[in-house]
Amino acid sequence: MQLKKMFLFYFSITLAICSSALYHFSAKSTPSNVNFTISLIVTYAAALVITALTIFFFPAKNGLAFELKQLNWASFLLAIAIVGIEFGFLLVYRSGWNLGIAAVLTNVVASLILLPVAIFLFKDKISWVNIVGIFVCLAGLVMLNWKR
Repeated sequence: MQLKKMFLFYFSITLAICSSALYHFSAKSTPSNVNFTISLIVTYAAALVITALTIFFFPAKNGLAFELKQLNWASFLLAIAIVGIEFGFLLVYRSGWNLGIAAVLTNVVASLILLPVAIFLFKDKISWVNIVGIFVCLAGLVMLNWKR
């Protein structure tokens, strides 16, 4: 694997992991007495500014108009999903869920839901080791929710 590709491979997953941890910490730390709609409006305004600044690192080589024409329905569905995740986790943490358990539970269950999509729609390959890993995840979910 060439150096640039290897860097991107490890940097991207590290960024996703660290951002996910920061996301859950921030969502859990959002004051419970603030209107979560107002909180998300401020969050999205800040995200818009931060995202706009990234254009300096990832410029639109063919121009903004060209890039906008390349978009499809996925951008709008992603927006719905992001808002659903944000509202969902703010409500999850306000209703008393444990930080670690809520994050693990949602990620494992979402991954299990996506498994058939990955196999049948995107033609991802799954090995026997992956299947064993899925059962380990399921056992982990049972253990996470085990009543002491």
